[in-house]
Amino acid sequence: MPRDIDYYGLLGVARDATEAEIRERFRALAREAHPDRAPAARKAEAEAKFQDLTEAVNVLTSPDRRRAYDFDLAASRGSAENADAVAQNYLSQGIAAFKERKYTDAAGNFQLVVGRNPRDVKAQHYLGLASARAGDVRTAVKAIEAALAIEPHNGSLQKDAGAIFRQAGLLLKAEKAYQEALRWDPAAAGEARKALEEIRVQRAGRG
Repeated sequence: MPRDIDYYGLLGVARDATEAEIRERFRALAREAHPDRAPAARKAEAEAKFQDLTEAVNVLTSPDRRRAYDFDLAASRGSAENADAVAQNYLSQGIAAFKERKYTDAAGNFQLVVGRNPRDVKAQHYLGLASARAGDVRTAVKAIEAALAIEPHNGSLQKDAGAIFRQAGLLLKAEKAYQEALRWDPAAAGEARKALEEIRVQRAGRG
């Protein structure tokens, strides 16, 4: 957040202002604050203020950037407890979006949570799943590996890791993850064994 500027306060809009309200307010302020209207002695100051206004409208009218800005604003102004509450809120929003199969939106929420706390295994796990289903395999692999580093004995996590590694073409990692899933989660045995057989056929075919 540049210089801890309150973009809502700068534009004079409410926290729940709509995109249309934000753009309308920006247009009104931009006309008044345009550097061309400033006297020569205050030109530099006017240009700096105009840049801040432009950055504010760009952030607050972009859903992803606004969500990240709101998260940072709450975290920087509140206590650790408040920041944790904000993180839990984004986690809940992400899970809701995931269930609605809005995987890109879900991943965006989980990304904010792990940005705040990389050791949140649930957020890392969900970030891996959502990113994989959104087609962002690189982020999926990174997130699921981070989750495994925290909870290597979580059989359900190992099973999902196997699926993500397999999607990414990382067959050796997938095989290892499914073997760990068999070890730690007997309930996953049928699915894991089937996947292991398929992976071994894939690997043999590559050979």
